[in-house]
Amino acid sequence: MTDRAWWQWRGYAIGLCCLMAIPLLRPDLPPLIDLMGHIGRYGVELGRDHSPFLQRYYGFEWSLIGNLGIDLLVVPLGRLLGVELAVKLIVLMIPPLTAGGLLWIAREVHGRVPASAAFALPLAYGYPFQFGFANFALSMACAFLAFAGWLRLGRTGQLRLRALVFVPVGLLIWVCHSFGWAVLCLLAAAAELVRARDGAGNDAPHRGIVATIWRGGIACLPLTPPILLMLAWRSGAVAGSTGGFFLWPWKLAWMMAALRDEYRTFDTASVTLIIILLLLGVARVGLRFDRMLGLAGLFLLTAYLLLPRILLGSAYADMRLAPYALAMAVIALRPTGQARWWRPTLAVAGLLFLLVRLGGHVTHYAKLDRAFDAQLAAVSHLAIGARVMVLVNLPCQGGWSYSRMDHLGAIAIGRRQAFVNGQWAMPGAQPLTIRNPGVGRFGGDPTQLLRPRRCRKRGEPIFEDTIRNFPRAAFDHLWLIDMPRSGWVRYPDLVPIWHGRTRGILYRVVPSGSATKASDTPKGSDPRATS
Repeated sequence: MTDRAWWQWRGYAIGLCCLMAIPLLRPDLPPLIDLMGHIGRYGVELGRDHSPFLQRYYGFEWSLIGNLGIDLLVVPLGRLLGVELAVKLIVLMIPPLTAGGLLWIAREVHGRVPASAAFALPLAYGYPFQFGFANFALSMACAFLAFAGWLRLGRTGQLRLRALVFVPVGLLIWVCHSFGWAVLCLLAAAAELVRARDGAGNDAPHRGIVATIWRGGIACLPLTPPILLMLAWRSGAVAGSTGGFFLWPWKLAWMMAALRDEYRTFDTASVTLIIILLLLGVARVGLRFDRMLGLAGLFLLTAYLLLPRILLGSAYADMRLAPYALAMAVIALRPTGQARWWRPTLAVAGLLFLLVRLGGHVTHYAKLDRAFDAQLAAVSHLAIGARVMVLVNLPCQGGWSYSRMDHLGAIAIGRRQAFVNGQWAMPGAQPLTIRNPGVGRFGGDPTQLLRPRRCRKRGEPIFEDTIRNFPRAAFDHLWLIDMPRSGWVRYPDLVPIWHGRTRGILYRVVPSGSATKASDTPKGSDPRATS
């Protein structure tokens, strides 16, 4: 028997982690925005050695960069299970691992998992995860698990073992994604500063500031070797641009969008509830912050405020940190007060909050999965090695929820060994390069992102310009993803070969000199088109 409350049982914590996987069980492809483009790159990674088409269209050279998490994991798993299933299983594990890390951290610091801890778990499905920053999200899960291990080894006095273990751990997390390593450094620094300030053993408590910083810094030295890798990686031509500091309206917007998924009111109300909990902790009304985790959360919040929008060529650098800063602050809370009903009420409310959030993801992901399948039906009409010009019909970015099909066309890379415009081609950011000079300005991201002209961004296409001027000799097909019938075009050299019932159409590009008359292909109603 044990005097622990039900929310402190180990089986309950394991059950919560298992629940975190449920939204991703049904979809064939995790419906995360950028992930589709990454799956295209993984298809090149695994299939290029055996495909003359992929060798012709893409280059792929491994190098030591801080952005290789799933790229490395998919090599053994992809050969065993296939690229798409391997990616699904890896991504499916990220929310449970993130939740496990948060709960373990809470237990190490508080001694038992606080009744309020479940409120932090939905943030594992925060907007950075929804955006499809897959390597980043995996590195954050690993960083939380590593921080919990750091705390445990420190609590048990195994400091020498910790120093030995965390040299390779820090390097591995950096290879997964440099952001996760940086967050681990901030968390460990907060823990060691508090430990050094309080003193240990026979040393005098409450050391001075200089001694505290010195001892805390010495303790964190095992995490510093990736600094050398970072300097070697982000130097010269691959340094990447940095800009967009102190955009305060955006900072507030990203914080309120930390749980952004489908419904603005529901998602912002959920964030507001979390903020109310944190304010209760600040006011010490029924909740109180642990010093160590409170400082860790403050470090993450400060980093969020100081980070620019674009860091070393990576966009949304600050946005990525918002939900994780909130999660760390939530697990820093522990209930106080003598009322017997308060802790069970918090625990039940946290569990219900988690279940409602996960239920929302389940229904939304099922809807997105059906929409993806409807558009991906076009892929079976592509020949092996096809060259495909993709335009994805998207709304302006002011909307809260939309189709998430920004990079859906990249699925044809792995399934049909195709060339598809829209892959990222940033030096040093990933090992893939585009080797198809015939495509000209219609090759890389964001040439596939078709928004209304009034809100298109720099580099994004104009519909009329692309339809008229994309090089016919460099492409076999034009694929208008999620395009309504009103946007289907009639051109003599574009012959419809597939269309959805109401949205999406695939054209065959007819070689010069053999084009049909425009009257033969009226807006996708050509009899050769099949639904």
